[in-house]
Amino acid sequence: MNCQNFVFSNTNIKACPPQLNSEKPILVYVSGKRSFSIDYKNNCFLKDGKPFQYISGSIHYSRIPQYYWKDRLLKMYMTGLNAVQVYVPWNFHEAVQGVHNFTGDRDLEHFLDLANQTGLLVILRPGPYICAEWEMGGLPAWLLQKPNIILRSADTDYLQAVNNWLAVLLSKMKRWLYVNGGNIITVQVENEYGSYFSCDYNYMRHLQTLFRFFLGEDAVLFTTDGNTDREMTCGTLQGLYATVDFGTDTNITEAFNRQRRFEPRGPLVNSEFYTGWLDHWGDQHAVVDTQKVSRVLGEMLTMGANVNMYMFEGGTNFGYWNGADHDTRFRSVVTSYDYDAPLTEAGDPTEKLLAIRDVISQFREVPSGPLPPATPKFAYGFVTMKKVGNISDLLSTLSPLGPVKSKYPLTFEEMKQYYGYMLYRTMLPRDLSEPTPLISPLNGVHDRAYVSINGVFQGLLERDTALVMKVTGQQGDTVDILVENMGRVNFGSKINDYKGLLSNLILGKDILTDWKIYPLDIDGAIASGWPHSNSQKSVRSPQRNPPPGPTFYMATLQTNSLTWDTFLKLNEWTKGQVWINGVNLGRYWPARGPQQTLYIPGPLLSATQPNNITVLELEGAPAHLRVLFMDRPQLNITAGKS
Repeated sequence: MNCQNFVFSNTNIKACPPQLNSEKPILVYVSGKRSFSIDYKNNCFLKDGKPFQYISGSIHYSRIPQYYWKDRLLKMYMTGLNAVQVYVPWNFHEAVQGVHNFTGDRDLEHFLDLANQTGLLVILRPGPYICAEWEMGGLPAWLLQKPNIILRSADTDYLQAVNNWLAVLLSKMKRWLYVNGGNIITVQVENEYGSYFSCDYNYMRHLQTLFRFFLGEDAVLFTTDGNTDREMTCGTLQGLYATVDFGTDTNITEAFNRQRRFEPRGPLVNSEFYTGWLDHWGDQHAVVDTQKVSRVLGEMLTMGANVNMYMFEGGTNFGYWNGADHDTRFRSVVTSYDYDAPLTEAGDPTEKLLAIRDVISQFREVPSGPLPPATPKFAYGFVTMKKVGNISDLLSTLSPLGPVKSKYPLTFEEMKQYYGYMLYRTMLPRDLSEPTPLISPLNGVHDRAYVSINGVFQGLLERDTALVMKVTGQQGDTVDILVENMGRVNFGSKINDYKGLLSNLILGKDILTDWKIYPLDIDGAIASGWPHSNSQKSVRSPQRNPPPGPTFYMATLQTNSLTWDTFLKLNEWTKGQVWINGVNLGRYWPARGPQQTLYIPGPLLSATQPNNITVLELEGAPAHLRVLFMDRPQLNITAGKS
């Protein structure tokens, strides 16, 4: 069909009309010249010389176990999507500088291959910065070893690291470009750069040169920015196709008119159409109305716009991978990235998905047949935990190399421990017969500090919200401060987010000095089988009331040959971290909410062996010490402000 000028709502926005009953995406390599390009004359994408409109959904392989990738992609394809949009988190693949990991759950090329086999094209977003509510926006924390580095700019140290990373990543991606026989149709350069303070065009030009060098002149490169003039001004660059993102409460015509001011010709593109939203701890659970999503999606497709739905499945911030925001204060993102998306955190179809499928069926042929069913869930019931020990008593196991001595505190980055927890130890400099204020005068606790004296929990300090607490004790008493990194800021000007004790703590009139700083390899110890492997000597006799403060607990779960997805609820527990069979499920904080359950993918469980459960409770466990395995999530209960 020929592409004509198309007028919508009495505006002068021009776009390619949608193709009815368009052909299914190519599954395998075909003979002849493959091409994907922009037709500026007719305001369309061209695929193999024919007008093409994509209907895409975002899916993050880093938030979904590899075992379930095919299931999720098939559900997206059966909904009627012809493309998926994929972020590549740099820190997920290069957690240690110079050491690259593309295996297992990090096997990006396997994910691309599965998408290709399923019939889905790919919109690739390789960063180097991705936002995504992901730890530090995907940037590796080892960049912060350069104390004055200016991230996302033409800073020499930053660019050198970016050059090295993109040389590895983009070299792998080139063969997956559609024009080279793969399924990547477009590639984003940076991500929403217009929302960052630096507005450094030299940086964007440098990235453009790198992408062209590794991907070639035929690759379709684009930018994505928020729907404001300032963001579009700083985020766009000649030679990179400018797209916009917006949700259901935006005036579509105004948004696409803004894109047209920066990109007068070519296809209309909403690169992030928000089907839901994220949650921070303490928020109300975010919900976006299904009818709004389907109505606005239909209006954009009627205009001939290309739309990517963010998210289509959110998944889970396993381990320490959640990000954080910092506007008026630091706000950490919850473990669940359910996002109120068309597919749930566990990959189950929702009413929102069915409504979207109905809309898509009006514009292209949706694959026939039923949607793949939800993965089976099982409520394994209650398990009673047993105390292993206070974290201060377990340092020989958790910090086998021992402490680093320093007069003043060192940060996580200076210690080269980038995630999780560190313990800072010193002694009381004098007798404190009266409660004496322990102060973080420069708001230097990043992000939460759990304070004990002689092993007795005293209370906590928290970034931006709790800068003072009071303690008592005798001169020479041991002061232990366990500091939790709750995820680095992933958006805005504060992404240089150092962790630990960033400045001195003051006790009364004294500056605390002469620290022993213990890096804690909790994940390494648990992955090696602790505490279950030496449970005879680890487990203490049960106490009527569990002591407050950072304490480990353990138990096992027998699944009776059934390894289905399940959800772990820690009712009346306060805040902490959970591991199943050595895998870090992420943080729980039911005392603050809204998330009350942690998603456990069935493939993590053993049908024949006891499943090892390890809990680090940071504040206080309930007397019953029970945890509950349920067959459904609870993501929407906002409790108090513990």
